[in-house]
Formats: sequence, structure tokens, C-alpha cells
Amino acid sequence: MKYTIRHAGPQDCREIMRLIVELSVYEKLEEQVNITHKELEVDGFGENPFFKCLVAEVPEDKRTKEGHTVVGYSMYYFAYSPWKGRSICMEVLYVMPDFRGQGIGKALMCGIAKIGWDNKCTRLQFVVLDWNKPSIDFYKSHGAQNVTEKEGWQEMRIDDNAMEKLAQMAPKI
Repeated sequence: MKYTIRHAGPQDCREIMRLIVELSVYEKLEEQVNITHKELEVDGFGENPFFKCLVAEVPEDKRTKEGHTVVGYSMYYFAYSPWKGRSICMEVLYVMPDFRGQGIGKALMCGIAKIGWDNKCTRLQFVVLDWNKPSIDFYKSHGAQNVTEKEGWQEMRIDDNAMEKLAQMAPKI
């Protein structure tokens, strides 16, 4: 199937939002989605962007029955490892079910890897749910290593209420 991988722009935020909701349903986490396409526009394409995004687009004649041509996306951002230096972090990779198995997911991931490589990053990092065996197998088939198994790293998170409490205790910086 013919498709294009391109950098997303603010005009894509409604479609990206649609795909975010689709992914959240697949991952059984829809109650956690609490952003809007407007926030995506500001956070990704405003004065101080927090993320960048690639989208996969098919030609009009291959659009979905609902009329969509954007059928996948991958968000990323840059980070820094005190051991390895520059890193690129793939926050999400999603392709609509009807378009899987056609190389779109691989093309999105390769696009992120190329951006990282071109920016002298030493690794591509991402997380995947432990029950998502198809995605785990896909990533492993392309050289990914499970660092929880290999090195024992556990991903941790401090959500907004706890973060607010910590922020209130912060010294003046």
C-alpha cells in the first residue's frame, strides 16, 4: 500500500487527537485521556514545543470508510542520559488496525530512529504495556531490548497531585 510519512503540523492535531483516543481504547486506558486537540496544538507547535510528531498518511483513494487519510502517528521528544548522552524518546507509535501489517508502523519507527541518528542520539527509548505481546514482538524483531528484564529498570511516575505537593516544597531556584 502506498503511504507517506511526514512531520505533523498544527493542522493535524484533530486527527492526532482521534488516533490518541483510538489507542487509549485499545490499551484500555480511555479514562486517562484528558487533553484536547487545542492543547496538542500549543504543546506541540507553540512557542516552546514539548513534543514532535510524525504522521502516516494514505492517498484519498485509500482513506478509511469514515474519510480519514491520517492512519498512524508517532510522538517523540529528546532527553539526556547521564550515562549515554543524547536520547530520542518515542512516546507513542500507533497505526489503525486496518492499516497494520503494511510497513507503516516500521516506517514510523524508522523515521524516529533516523531523526535520532541525525541528531547524534545514542539510543531510542520507549515503553510498551507488558500485555501487548504483538507490539513487544514487533519491537524485539527490530532490535529492541527489554531493559526491565535485562537491567532491572522500573518506570516510575509522579502524577499531578503528588507533583504539586513536591513543587510546593521546592527551594527557590
